[in-house]
Amino acid sequence: MKQEISAVSTTRHEQLGLTDAQVLEIYRTMLLARKFDERSLLLQRAGKINFHVSGIGQEAAQVGAAFAFRKQHDYFLPYYRDYAFVLAVGMTARELMLSIFAKAEDPNSAGRQMPGHFGSKRLNIVTGSSPVTTQVPHAAGIALAAKMKKQDIVTYVSFGDGSSNQGDFHEGCNFAGVHKLPVVFVCENNQYAISVPYAKQVACESIADRAIGYGFPGVRVDGNDPLEVYRVTKEAHERAQRGEGPTLIETVVYRISPHSTSDNDLVYRTKEEVDYHKGRDPIPRFREYLHACGVLNDSLEAEVEEEVTAVIKEATEYADRAPFPQPEDTLKYVYGDESV
Repeated sequence: MKQEISAVSTTRHEQLGLTDAQVLEIYRTMLLARKFDERSLLLQRAGKINFHVSGIGQEAAQVGAAFAFRKQHDYFLPYYRDYAFVLAVGMTARELMLSIFAKAEDPNSAGRQMPGHFGSKRLNIVTGSSPVTTQVPHAAGIALAAKMKKQDIVTYVSFGDGSSNQGDFHEGCNFAGVHKLPVVFVCENNQYAISVPYAKQVACESIADRAIGYGFPGVRVDGNDPLEVYRVTKEAHERAQRGEGPTLIETVVYRISPHSTSDNDLVYRTKEEVDYHKGRDPIPRFREYLHACGVLNDSLEAEVEEEVTAVIKEATEYADRAPFPQPEDTLKYVYGDESV
């Protein structure tokens, strides 16, 4: 029986068209995002950085979705917890550290924005803004432009469950549905809109159910399983490429950390609830899968752990030493420069 289970496990990612190297990279990226997140929390508590919004517990959903898209080809509009996603599409740990330290070299905003406001022309990551959900109609607009220009581009946009209650969500979905646009909407349902639990913000059983009102499919998936997220996202991506329009994917996850470093989450949820979901942490679960199918062993696991730890250490030290923006650069990138 044990051999049969192992045999089935070895074929799961292969059936999805993923190689051993690719699933190992999925694991490495999830681990890198987790270590970045943990280091950021420590840096904030030590007074090195001012603020951090955590994505702990949502790495599998983000990396699984990212691997279904094409780097530096498709367009990405991630939301503020998507560290694992942006790492998966090419952003580096050093770039993320420069952002949280608010240094001049920060490629997202040159130290002007809060962490999690991603933007990279090189990687086709479209700059996000602080009001939640504004990225959804932007994603529909980019998809419309791609369709009008007959470009083979699919747009990815993510947001939390709270964002699915905002007008921007409904307007973006409706517009994309009417025009059959090549966009994939991904709701990372982490069960809380800051402090408001899912049951007190959404009347329907599933956010994915809302897609039917806009004339396209909605899919609910276990966000703790990166391979299942990859599968449904890949199908949505292929559907968009065929000209069949958008898909709404709801990845069911759990926000293990507080909403931000300014939040006392035990005011609105219990330690027992959080501990239960820590037991369903996606990273150990995926690690077990990789061990079971022979992609990962103790030696390789230790090697990946050491390599990722070294990357975070180097990124932290580099960003800590890097210079802050100059006061005279305050208006740089704000107004057009006719001399350029």
